[in-house]
Parts: sequence; C-alpha cells; structure tokens
Amino acid sequence: MSEDLRARVQSVLPGIRSDLEDLVRIESVSADPERAGEVQRSAEAVKALFDAEGFTSSIVSADGGAPAVIAHKAGPEGAPTVLLYAHHDVQPENDHADWDSPPFEPTERGDRLYARGAADDKAGIAAHLGAVRVFGDDLPVNVVMFIEGEEEVGSETLPALLAEHRESLRADVIVIADSGNWDIGVPALTTSLRGLVRMDIEVRTLTHAVHSGMWGGLVPDSLMALSRVIASLHDDEGNVAIEGLHSGPAADVEYPEDRLRAESGAAPGIEWIGSGSAVERLWTKPALSITGLDAPKVAGASNTLVPAARARISMRIAPGDTAENAVARLVEHLEAHTPWGATLTHTVVDTGEATQIDATGPAYDAARSAFTEAWDGTEPIDMGVGGSIPFIAEFLEAFPQASVLVTGVEDPDTRAHGANEGLHLAEFERVVLAETLLLATLGAQ
Repeated sequence: MSEDLRARVQSVLPGIRSDLEDLVRIESVSADPERAGEVQRSAEAVKALFDAEGFTSSIVSADGGAPAVIAHKAGPEGAPTVLLYAHHDVQPENDHADWDSPPFEPTERGDRLYARGAADDKAGIAAHLGAVRVFGDDLPVNVVMFIEGEEEVGSETLPALLAEHRESLRADVIVIADSGNWDIGVPALTTSLRGLVRMDIEVRTLTHAVHSGMWGGLVPDSLMALSRVIASLHDDEGNVAIEGLHSGPAADVEYPEDRLRAESGAAPGIEWIGSGSAVERLWTKPALSITGLDAPKVAGASNTLVPAARARISMRIAPGDTAENAVARLVEHLEAHTPWGATLTHTVVDTGEATQIDATGPAYDAARSAFTEAWDGTEPIDMGVGGSIPFIAEFLEAFPQASVLVTGVEDPDTRAHGANEGLHLAEFERVVLAETLLLATLGAQ
C-alpha cells in the first residue's frame, strides 16, 4: 500500500507545486491594512482549491477578524475525523532589496523555492491539499480543513472562531502544519513551545529636558536609569534574573555547535549566554530580549538630559509557566530595580501561553510510523520550539479530547519571516507523503 501511495504522491506533486505558486503570488499580508483585499483574495483562492477536491467549504470570520476557510469532506462511515490546520496569511516582506528574487514571485534556486509564504505557511496548505488529492473521493478518514487568515498578527479572533464553529471543527486528531523539522532529512514532532509576554516600559526622571552641563552630576537622566533597569534583567552568565519564572528540562537532543553558529547568524567570536544545555536555553528556559528603544538618535543629539526613555521587552516563557505569572513577576522585578526614585510605567502589549503536549497514544504512534517511512527509516525526534504559537493552546483548550500533532514544512534554513524565505522541495515531498501515510494509518485504526 505504501508504495502505491508514494507513486500517487509523485503524480500529484506537479499540480500541488503549481497551486502553491499561485497562492504565493497573492500578497496576503495580514499586518498591512492596505492589503486586506489580498487577504480576502487569498481566502477565496484557498476555498476554490478545496471546492475543486469535492469539499463543502465556506469563508468565515468572527469579531471583524480576517477571513478563514472551513471545509469538510466525508470519509467512510464511522471513520475518525481529522482536522488539518494551516494559515494563508503571511508576514510582511519588508525591504525588497534584501531579497535575491521578488518576494511574491516564486523562484526556484538550487533545492529550494523562494518567496514570502512559500514555506510559512502556504506550503502547509499545499501539503494538506496534496494528501487529500492523493485519495480523491476515497478518503480513509473524515477531513475538516481549517485555514486561518490572521496567524501572523496573533490569531486575535481565533478563540471566537473556535467557539462559534466548535461543532463543525470537532475532531479526533488535529494536525497543525505550522512548525518544522529538526534538519534536512530528520523529521520532528513539536511537543513544546515557549509562551510570550511583550511589554513596553517607560522610565521618567524629569518633567522636561534640561541642559546636561548645568544639571549633569546631580540629576539622573532617563537613559541612564533605563540602562540600569535593562541590565538588571540578566545575571552575569546571561540567565534571566527574574525570580519566580518556571524552567524545566529539555529532551536529550544534541544541537551541534557548527549548526548553532550557522543557523543563529552569530557574529564571529560571540559567546553564548545562559547556562544549561543549548536546547534547554532555547526551548525550556525563559528568555528575554530588548526589541525596541525610544531615545534620541546619536546623529543630531544635543547636550540635553532626556526626561523619559522607553523600551520594548520581549520575554519567552517556558512550558509549565503562565503568561499571568510571568507578567506579575516581570513587573515586580522592574519596580524593585528602578533606580534613583525614577518613575516606571508599563504596558502589556500582548501575551501568549506556552504549550506542552503529551505526545503519546495511537495518533502519535501513527504519526511517528508515517514520518519514519516517509524519511526512509529516519525516526522523528520530539522537538521543542523556542518561539511561540499561542493558538496551539487555544486548540488544546477547545478540544481537550483530541490528539494534537504539531508539525510542518520548515527546516533550519527556511528563514521564515525574513528575506529569502525558502521551501526545501525534497523535504516538502516527504511532508506530503508523511501526511498521506498518516491519514491512511488513522483510517485503518
């Protein structure tokens, strides 16, 4: 049976590649209000693809959110129901000059297809499409497609969508195609993801700017005070120094030093921060970065004490922690480490919960078997992800009885969200085959 499925995957791949390229040409940047029409056009194109496969589909939205596509196609009576998730919106492409080819014109170079969304996550849609196209009208399971339209802007209306369409989306197994694999040739199941807290802070020391020569040495300036606050957030080793945050062990996976340096873009001679194994620091310990500063530019700066300075804190929280706890502990720390009587105010920008998945049971056994076969005997590893996909926690909460499998088409050099995002074509073929084998196995169970 598996050899027959391999042959059928080979036969549908050219058409799937063409469909993917058509989707990529639609500039469905959900963060850009001026391209809301393109996001709508993308949803319509996705709907048309599944309509052509015999699905009954509709475009839905909730609370003024971006359009999503829900589609259904029945398998044999009594078969399990599998929900296949991906998203059709993409990140902004930013400066076109940073791309080696036009960001919305799919271009093959070497073993990759380059374009914004070629991997994240229109290839997830294409993988689902390929798996169901292999079976035609003989699906081994009931299939529900849920293709979201606002994942790249935080899935703000996803809880409302899940609540409104709960019965329509209910499934025994949920396959979320928005993660990646450990390496080229090494598949993975994502079993943990860190959560996120973003917070803007302002430190104020003056009611108005004053001359630095007249008052320097007596009056603290806001940049000095903010620098002290920021410096307090890590200890001398580079570990997050906020008391009360959760940390945990990670899988026994070796992340080779040469891969770490190549994939991270670390400058020559840079030393790693923190303690513990590399994967613990990346997957199961909190991390904190300063991703923005509001302060006068060096060019044109005057001899003036700046009255207030602002920074954006981006904190990843470990699986097992909660966003509520992380916000409370961060605020406590900031207030305790604000020097010289300065006034500190904070605003929570957004939060997302961390995720820990119990990847045991028949569905996970079926997935591991399918992955091993698709990758010619290489077994998948259980992988953590340092980034955050908060909507996964929403699925786990909405459908607690379902087995949630998190996988995807990305690899360490996909460059999702960056310039020259690219899909590794041979890995994409394995992903389509693995999903095809998974649906067949779940149907047989």
